[in-house]
Amino acid sequence: MFIEPNNSGERKGSIEVICGSMFSGKTEELIRRLKRVRIANQRIAVFKPFIDNRYAEEKIVSHDTNFFDSIPIRISKEIFNKIENVDVVGIDEAQFFDPEIADCCDLLAFRGIRVIVAGLDMDYLGKPFGPMPQILAKADYVTKLHAICQQCGGIANYSYRKVANEEQVMLGATDSYEARCRKCYQQS
Repeated sequence: MFIEPNNSGERKGSIEVICGSMFSGKTEELIRRLKRVRIANQRIAVFKPFIDNRYAEEKIVSHDTNFFDSIPIRISKEIFNKIENVDVVGIDEAQFFDPEIADCCDLLAFRGIRVIVAGLDMDYLGKPFGPMPQILAKADYVTKLHAICQQCGGIANYSYRKVANEEQVMLGATDSYEARCRKCYQQS
Protein backbone atom coordinates (compact mmCIF):
# COMPACT_ATOMS: atom_id res chain seq x y z
CA MET A 1 0.00 0.00 0.00
CA PHE A 2 2.24 2.80 -1.23
CA ILE A 3 1.18 6.36 -1.91
CA GLU A 4 0.79 6.60 -5.67
CA PRO A 5 1.26 9.87 -7.54
CA ASN A 6 -2.00 11.54 -8.53
CA ASN A 7 -3.06 14.63 -10.48
CA SER A 8 -2.25 16.86 -7.49
CA GLY A 9 1.43 15.96 -7.77
CA GLU A 10 1.50 13.78 -4.67
CA ARG A 11 4.76 11.87 -4.56
CA LYS A 12 5.34 8.16 -4.02
CA GLY A 13 7.42 7.17 -1.02
CA SER A 14 10.00 4.42 -0.99
CA ILE A 15 12.72 2.83 1.11
CA GLU A 16 16.17 2.29 -0.40
CA VAL A 17 18.72 0.31 1.61
CA ILE A 18 22.47 0.39 1.05
CA CYS A 19 24.10 -2.43 3.01
CA GLY A 20 27.31 -4.41 3.20
CA SER A 21 30.39 -4.91 5.33
CA MET A 22 32.66 -2.26 6.74
CA PHE A 23 34.74 -0.47 4.09
CA SER A 24 32.32 -1.41 1.31
CA GLY A 25 31.35 2.21 0.58
CA LYS A 26 27.89 2.39 2.17
CA THR A 27 28.22 5.93 3.50
CA GLU A 28 29.98 7.00 0.30
CA GLU A 29 27.02 5.74 -1.73
CA LEU A 30 24.54 7.41 0.63
CA ILE A 31 26.40 10.72 0.25
CA ARG A 32 26.46 10.29 -3.55
CA ARG A 33 22.68 9.82 -3.65
CA LEU A 34 22.09 12.74 -1.28
CA LYS A 35 24.22 15.04 -3.45
CA ARG A 36 22.05 14.14 -6.45
CA VAL A 37 18.95 14.94 -4.41
CA ARG A 38 20.46 18.32 -3.53
CA ILE A 39 21.24 18.99 -7.22
CA ALA A 40 17.55 18.29 -7.95
CA ASN A 41 16.62 20.98 -5.38
CA GLN A 42 14.72 18.53 -3.22
CA ARG A 43 14.43 19.09 0.51
CA ILE A 44 16.61 16.74 2.56
CA ALA A 45 16.96 15.75 6.21
CA VAL A 46 19.84 13.42 7.14
CA PHE A 47 20.13 11.53 10.43
CA LYS A 48 22.72 9.44 12.20
CA PRO A 49 22.83 7.72 15.60
CA PHE A 50 24.01 9.93 18.43
CA ILE A 51 26.65 7.36 19.44
CA ASP A 52 28.49 7.61 16.11
CA ASN A 53 30.84 10.53 16.67
CA ARG A 54 33.94 8.92 15.11
CA TYR A 55 34.61 11.67 12.57
CA ALA A 56 32.19 14.50 13.30
CA GLU A 57 29.18 15.01 15.54
CA GLU A 58 26.88 16.63 12.97
CA LYS A 59 28.04 15.05 9.73
CA ILE A 60 27.97 11.65 8.15
CA VAL A 61 31.52 10.98 7.00
CA SER A 62 32.79 8.22 4.75
CA HIS A 63 36.13 6.49 5.29
CA ASP A 64 37.28 8.51 2.25
CA THR A 65 36.43 11.64 4.31
CA ASN A 66 33.55 12.80 2.11
CA PHE A 67 30.79 14.23 4.28
CA PHE A 68 27.24 15.52 4.39
CA ASP A 69 25.58 17.51 7.18
CA SER A 70 23.39 15.43 9.48
CA ILE A 71 21.40 15.51 12.70
CA PRO A 72 22.47 13.12 15.47
CA ILE A 73 19.53 11.51 17.27
CA ARG A 74 19.20 9.15 20.23
CA ILE A 75 16.01 7.32 19.25
CA SER A 76 14.45 6.87 15.84
CA LYS A 77 11.15 8.57 16.66
CA GLU A 78 13.04 11.88 17.01
CA ILE A 79 13.10 11.96 13.21
CA PHE A 80 9.45 13.01 13.15
CA ASN A 81 10.20 16.05 15.35
CA LYS A 82 13.00 17.20 13.06
CA ILE A 83 11.45 17.01 9.62
CA GLU A 84 9.12 19.46 7.99
CA ASN A 85 8.20 19.41 4.32
CA VAL A 86 11.06 17.14 3.28
CA ASP A 87 11.23 15.10 0.11
CA VAL A 88 14.06 12.79 1.16
CA VAL A 89 15.29 11.42 4.49
CA GLY A 90 18.79 9.94 4.67
CA ILE A 91 19.77 7.64 7.55
CA ASP A 92 23.33 6.43 8.14
CA GLU A 93 24.54 3.61 10.42
CA ALA A 94 20.99 2.27 10.80
CA GLN A 95 22.23 -0.84 12.60
CA PHE A 96 22.90 1.31 15.69
CA PHE A 97 19.29 2.54 15.99
CA ASP A 98 16.51 1.11 18.12
CA PRO A 99 14.16 -1.51 16.60
CA GLU A 100 11.51 1.14 15.84
CA ILE A 101 13.67 2.58 13.04
CA ALA A 102 12.16 0.06 10.59
CA ASP A 103 8.63 1.23 11.36
CA CYS A 104 9.77 4.87 11.16
CA CYS A 105 11.16 4.24 7.67
CA ASP A 106 7.92 2.55 6.69
CA LEU A 107 5.78 5.42 7.99
CA LEU A 108 7.95 8.01 6.23
CA ALA A 109 7.61 6.09 2.95
CA PHE A 110 3.83 5.85 3.39
CA ARG A 111 3.83 9.64 3.80
CA GLY A 112 5.41 9.95 0.36
CA ILE A 113 8.99 10.49 1.47
CA ARG A 114 11.96 8.81 -0.22
CA VAL A 115 13.99 7.16 2.57
CA ILE A 116 17.61 6.20 1.88
CA VAL A 117 19.13 4.03 4.61
CA ALA A 118 22.74 2.84 4.93
CA GLY A 119 23.96 0.26 7.43
CA LEU A 120 25.87 -2.90 8.18
CA ASP A 121 23.79 -5.96 7.43
CA MET A 122 25.96 -8.21 9.64
CA ASP A 123 27.93 -7.69 12.83
CA TYR A 124 31.50 -8.87 13.40
CA LEU A 125 30.21 -12.39 14.16
CA GLY A 126 28.48 -12.61 10.78
CA LYS A 127 25.02 -12.33 12.40
CA PRO A 128 22.21 -9.99 11.27
CA PHE A 129 22.85 -6.61 12.89
CA GLY A 130 20.24 -4.75 14.93
CA PRO A 131 17.17 -3.58 13.02
CA MET A 132 18.74 -4.06 9.59
CA PRO A 133 16.83 -7.31 8.79
CA GLN A 134 13.51 -5.54 9.44
CA ILE A 135 14.53 -2.54 7.33
CA LEU A 136 15.68 -4.82 4.52
CA ALA A 137 12.35 -6.66 4.65
CA LYS A 138 10.45 -3.38 4.19
CA ALA A 139 12.78 -2.01 1.48
CA ASP A 140 11.63 -1.28 -2.05
CA TYR A 141 15.23 -1.31 -3.31
CA VAL A 142 18.35 -2.95 -1.86
CA THR A 143 21.96 -2.31 -2.87
CA LYS A 144 24.48 -4.72 -1.37
CA LEU A 145 28.02 -3.40 -1.60
CA HIS A 146 31.22 -5.37 -1.16
CA ALA A 147 34.65 -4.41 0.07
CA ILE A 148 38.01 -5.92 -0.87
CA CYS A 149 39.33 -8.68 1.40
CA GLN A 150 42.38 -7.32 3.17
CA GLN A 151 43.86 -10.82 3.36
CA CYS A 152 43.53 -12.17 -0.20
CA GLY A 153 42.16 -9.32 -2.33
CA GLY A 154 38.89 -11.11 -3.12
CA ILE A 155 35.37 -9.76 -2.75
CA ALA A 156 34.63 -9.18 0.94
CA ASN A 157 31.29 -9.10 2.70
CA TYR A 158 32.35 -9.70 6.31
CA SER A 159 33.59 -7.24 8.93
CA TYR A 160 36.41 -8.93 10.85
CA ARG A 161 37.15 -7.45 14.27
CA LYS A 162 40.90 -7.32 14.94
CA VAL A 163 40.70 -6.45 18.64
CA ALA A 164 39.48 -8.47 21.60
CA ASN A 165 36.04 -7.15 22.48
CA GLU A 166 32.85 -9.21 22.59
CA GLU A 167 30.39 -6.29 22.65
CA GLN A 168 28.21 -6.25 19.55
CA VAL A 169 28.49 -2.48 19.21
CA MET A 170 32.05 -1.22 19.07
CA LEU A 171 32.82 1.83 16.98
CA GLY A 172 36.04 1.74 15.05
CA ALA A 173 37.70 1.93 11.67
CA THR A 174 40.84 0.35 10.21
CA ASP A 175 42.36 0.24 13.70
CA SER A 176 39.70 -2.25 14.83
CA TYR A 177 38.21 -3.87 11.72
CA GLU A 178 39.10 -5.17 8.31
CA ALA A 179 37.05 -6.47 5.43
CA ARG A 180 37.30 -10.18 4.71
CA CYS A 181 35.92 -12.63 2.19
CA ARG A 182 34.00 -15.67 3.42
CA LYS A 183 37.05 -17.97 3.27
CA CYS A 184 39.46 -15.62 5.05
CA TYR A 185 36.80 -14.73 7.62
CA GLN A 186 36.23 -18.41 8.45
CA GLN A 187 39.96 -19.10 8.75
CA SER A 188 40.42 -16.47 11.46
